[in-house]
Amino acid sequence: MLDLGFSACNLSYVFVGDDELHKMNLKFLKHDTLTDIITFDFNEKNSLSGEMYISLERVEENAGKFGVALTEELRRVMIHGVLHLAGFGDKTRSEKIKMRSLEKKYIDF
Repeated sequence: MLDLGFSACNLSYVFVGDDELHKMNLKFLKHDTLTDIITFDFNEKNSLSGEMYISLERVEENAGKFGVALTEELRRVMIHGVLHLAGFGDKTRSEKIKMRSLEKKYIDF
């Protein structure tokens, strides 16, 4: 992530099930949906820092849905969370295109 302007990283990944992540989605984001990752940003200055909660159930289902290996989908989701910490969004069409491009870049790295 040095190429994104961050000099240090402190990243935590917590793997949970759908039920736990759904509860977190409701509590913290007020979204009543299943998701594969929720990212909590603790960045300070040039230090990339945060906690990422990942539903392994979602990752496994999405791997099948997208026809990719489980490990590839897990890497994509982990990178996705880091990109959120780096300031990239995925709400608009253009943001989603940029996010997918960066995910691919870092998966292929």
